[in-house]
Amino acid sequence: MTFKELHLVAPILKALETEGYTSPTPIQEQSIPHILRGKDLLGCAQTGTGKTAAFAIPILQNLLLQQKEDPYNNNIKSLILTPTRELAIQIDESFEAYGKHTGMRHAVIFGGVSQFHQTNELRRGVDILIATPGRLLDLINQKFVNLQNIKMFVLDEADRMLDMGFIHDVKKIIARLPEKRQTLFFSATMPPEITKLSASILTNPVRVEVAAVSSTAENVDQHIFLVEKNDKRQLLIHLLKDNAIQNALVFTRTKYGADKIAKELYRANIKADAIHGNKTQAARQKALTNFKEGKIRVLVATDIAARGIDVDDLSHVINFELPNIPETYVHRIGRTGRAGNSGSAFSFCDMEERAFLRDIHKLIDQTIPVVEGHPFASTMQFVQTPVAPKNPMNRKPASHSGFRRARSWSQGR
Repeated sequence: MTFKELHLVAPILKALETEGYTSPTPIQEQSIPHILRGKDLLGCAQTGTGKTAAFAIPILQNLLLQQKEDPYNNNIKSLILTPTRELAIQIDESFEAYGKHTGMRHAVIFGGVSQFHQTNELRRGVDILIATPGRLLDLINQKFVNLQNIKMFVLDEADRMLDMGFIHDVKKIIARLPEKRQTLFFSATMPPEITKLSASILTNPVRVEVAAVSSTAENVDQHIFLVEKNDKRQLLIHLLKDNAIQNALVFTRTKYGADKIAKELYRANIKADAIHGNKTQAARQKALTNFKEGKIRVLVATDIAARGIDVDDLSHVINFELPNIPETYVHRIGRTGRAGNSGSAFSFCDMEERAFLRDIHKLIDQTIPVVEGHPFASTMQFVQTPVAPKNPMNRKPASHSGFRRARSWSQGR
């Protein structure tokens, strides 16, 4: 299928052609027709599947058609609520790209910076507003934002909203929206809390689920490195000496840990920076821009900050620490292997994290192969019932010289 077959208007098709888009991704193909018809939608898909375009394109088209009927309406007509500043900026850039020929006015507001330029944009009139919860509530209370004329509402990254403690702010914002509206609800995972929230704000929604939360992309080659906790930094530096790792997004659990790892990499002559919630907006945006432009090779991030990172040609994801929530593993490694490219996911596992690895194996229904032969290999013992890979024919050999595919932990060491 092509975008032309989705019955999009000429200004949007022209913009998509400029961006080099010809065929929609599965979530775009399944979502756009329903949104264009005014249906509420519940979308569940992994990161990198094209969720932003799945709602941005039909929002632009619907508002463009409505504008012809009411050309002098300067009210905010669409609200996209998203958890992080980086993701808000990314969504705003998408509306700029897809809507460049539509004349739709859009603005992005988020905390951590002065509100001066944001309020000036709001005064000039905005059709589409992209916002983070805290700053939005602040500007609502200051009377800069009125949501009474919202026709289309998007709650994006709903699961992360809960993780970040924004659920009460989200409910306050929803209470200010008109009851008669179209609501689009997107989430990478669907835990019970998210299911309950979606049921409370959606009306007879169409459900679009591109990939189950337990699935990992087949074009991402996954490996486990058994390592003692104190040796992880040395192992990371050792791996990054391999030029096959063009660029890498390194995940850590804490903000302090992200900063410490970035500094140690830099001392080892590996260009790196960290991104997390304690960084100023300017520092976060600079680090992200430098990473996208290749000025730094490694970006160390916490899970929350990483939600706004969108790099199509990311070669490697490295889990410096395994997540304690198995779904987070799926989300992390989904950052590589995008747009049909292949990618690699390396995960470090120490003795304290072995239970996390068991949970990940159970969720994804396969056993991630262990790499032996690296100089920091742990001698820990771990026994686990083996899980057969879903599609063993798709397994690819390890690509790094000096390493050999090990027996899984489930086979003993």
